[in-house]
Amino acid sequence: MIYLIIVLLLLLSALFAALTNGLLGLSATELERKIKLGDRDARKVYAVRKKGNQLLCTLVLGNVAVNSALSIFWTTVVNSFIAGVIATSLIVIFGEILPIAMITRYPLKIGARSIWLVKVFMFILYPVAYPLSRLLDRALGAEVPTVWSKQELKEIIKFHEDRPESSVDANEERIILGALSYSDKIAADIMTPRSILFSLEVNAILDDKTLSEVKANGFTRIPVYRDKSDNIIGLLYAKDLIAVEPDSSVSDVYRHDKVLIIPETKKLGPLMNELIQGRNHLAVVYDEYGMLVGIVTLEDIVEEIMKVEIVDEADNIVDLRLEASKRAQKYLHK
Repeated sequence: MIYLIIVLLLLLSALFAALTNGLLGLSATELERKIKLGDRDARKVYAVRKKGNQLLCTLVLGNVAVNSALSIFWTTVVNSFIAGVIATSLIVIFGEILPIAMITRYPLKIGARSIWLVKVFMFILYPVAYPLSRLLDRALGAEVPTVWSKQELKEIIKFHEDRPESSVDANEERIILGALSYSDKIAADIMTPRSILFSLEVNAILDDKTLSEVKANGFTRIPVYRDKSDNIIGLLYAKDLIAVEPDSSVSDVYRHDKVLIIPETKKLGPLMNELIQGRNHLAVVYDEYGMLVGIVTLEDIVEEIMKVEIVDEADNIVDLRLEASKRAQKYLHK
């Protein structure tokens, strides 16, 4: 009979150790996310896991009580020293190492199937565990939710893409990493430099030569300036030139209400919101001295997120920044 009790106590010790590591190892934040995705096991476990300190006190109290009882019962079979050695060995191997190693593989599944037993333990040990948990709540505060930094999220995405069992592919990895990175960059990082801009003076005549230049450059939106190229006052849409009268002036067709002026230090996140909300496609970039340094389009930001160059049939140059860099190198090496 005494050996049967010892075996029962050892099983309870293993159960308490496994549940302590398995259930408390599950993040409440992770369980909430799984519940939103319809995971039934997560819903079962979360009902108990959300009471973090009470669950901790219940399982630890149960584990300590069972291990103490196990040592006491061994002393009725052998002398105290041998009982201590045997009890410690059994608890370490069968009551700690093996059950913890097993539950760490499938903590959610095992936890969900044994949650009814945990509720029984919480009910039995409630008079002691609940007051202790309230003290911990007041002393330590609420459990801190798990929040990952952008860099951690990036590493998680990379890890998933590298795993054969993951459904995240290389394209999704590229786009997600771009979406997590683009808002840290500024307009100067992605703008089309001034050296490669094609712009028109507001009083320029739209004769055959000018229209040919517009067509040759292939830009759908052309900055319009007054007197000097730094003074951008509007945009000329290439599509507005379709029905333009012969020898009309740029001032007759340009749009003066579609210019968004930004500093070169403007972050891409807020800039994208401004472009979308203002129904603009292009922003004109100035440096701290009020000098025109380039333009940024909504397409530029999308390319930064997608990490690809978006090229349509009207684009004569694939990468404008690269082209500007090549031209600069030619000038520098003359």
